[in-house]
Amino acid sequence: MVRRVIKIRLSIIFILTTLNSFAQKDFQGKAYYESKTTVDMTNFGGGQLSEERKKQIADRMKSALEKTFILNFNQSESLYKEEERLDAPGQGRGFRFGMMSSTGGDLYKNVKSQQLLQEQEFFGKQFLVKDSLSKLDWQLGSETKTIGQYTCFKATAVKQVTGFDFNSFRRGPSNEKPKDSTNTQNDENNDNTETPRKVFVTAWYAPQIPVNQGPDVYWGLPGLILELNVDRTTILCSKIILNPSEKEVIKMPSKGKEVSQTEYDKIVNKKTEEMREMFRGRGGRR
Repeated sequence: MVRRVIKIRLSIIFILTTLNSFAQKDFQGKAYYESKTTVDMTNFGGGQLSEERKKQIADRMKSALEKTFILNFNQSESLYKEEERLDAPGQGRGFRFGMMSSTGGDLYKNVKSQQLLQEQEFFGKQFLVKDSLSKLDWQLGSETKTIGQYTCFKATAVKQVTGFDFNSFRRGPSNEKPKDSTNTQNDENNDNTETPRKVFVTAWYAPQIPVNQGPDVYWGLPGLILELNVDRTTILCSKIILNPSEKEVIKMPSKGKEVSQTEYDKIVNKKTEEMREMFRGRGGRR
């Protein structure tokens, strides 16, 4: 009984100490994340590519889609940026593949003012996406798991895919309809009116770090998100530093033509459709 009372008192002291550290006006943290994305090559190229060629493309894309990010955060702001690395010859920063070129730059979130800012480079043009934070309808669960020294709780949500969607781009010629399509008419214009794809999101957050921040565009949980699984992408926190000795100023991105998220998505989708049509044309001449 005495040991139990001591254990409870120690737990209370730990919780109060943790909350007190987060109550500091100059509190800051830094989290490192490893991001990996896989690509389904099953129908890539509309059946025009050999299995060997598909494997070569998959290997190249795997390297391009494995990245390390750093999230600097305080109680209201965060800045998510890719960690600089020395690339092998022929590889560039961000996502570069063939004629497609899309690089996500620094991403700033302010949960107090509900503001999002992100630098985006698309086909050589620089944009500054400025919009309100997108809210997900998180469903909080009771399932837990340990990540590092933190006990994390599971939360799930459903998200609508916007902007560039590789699963849409890789479809074959227009007469090849998705498996779940109910339209039997051969109407090429239907590609522009497809229902946006939705993906399932699973997050693991740590209440011991009581900030509602997370990697990429994700936020809104009662604790820092340490792991995310979104469609074919997994983002996992590998290291956390709380109250580092050297404080970093969280700067708001400012480079590029200012557009809303909706405007940027339209630009990306329009260019993606142009690329799809170009690849269809190439396939038709073979």
